[in-house]
Amino acid sequence: MVMIKRYLYRVVLKNKTLRADFFRYEGDLTWKSFKRSFRNPGFHFTIYLRLSTELSKYSLLGMFARLKYRNLTYKYMYQIPRLTKIGKGLQISHFGTCLVHTKAVFGENCYFSHNIAVGISKRGTNKGVPTIGNRVWIGANAIVMGNITIGDDVLIAGNSFLNVDVPAHSIVLGNPAKIIPREHATEDYIINVYEGQ
Repeated sequence: MVMIKRYLYRVVLKNKTLRADFFRYEGDLTWKSFKRSFRNPGFHFTIYLRLSTELSKYSLLGMFARLKYRNLTYKYMYQIPRLTKIGKGLQISHFGTCLVHTKAVFGENCYFSHNIAVGISKRGTNKGVPTIGNRVWIGANAIVMGNITIGDDVLIAGNSFLNVDVPAHSIVLGNPAKIIPREHATEDYIINVYEGQ
């Protein structure tokens, strides 16, 4: 097991997307931090999500990554399809259900809490799936639905139901969603952003 972790650590450091994901958890890229982060269900799952998307299914590591991705989907209850477009710096800090539609689009340095749903609206003016900007924090039990656009630096509070566009630098509260403009809305929520290449 230690040899597999060591190998994955080297793979993570060579991959700029995974490197940014890893940095979000501990704020550094050391082996000691990797061992701690690897125990986190969100990071453990994210490694195999990224690798199963980027590697050929015919390569040995690609086949292993797809198998692990599938197993961890059921183990951790994260339903995040491999083809979902998610920018670098993803952080999922808690064990628990995450449901994400395959056509949803996420920017960089987003945060998923537990029991969230980012999904499709099948009728009405908002028919479709969300497009979510950079540095968006999605709190526990939040639901984000429909063909909406969420700007950068948005904090979606727990238990919110969101089906309307949200401008950048905002806090979203409640059901129906109340949008409060706030500069640096995700300050102290979106942390350990990796600025390196």
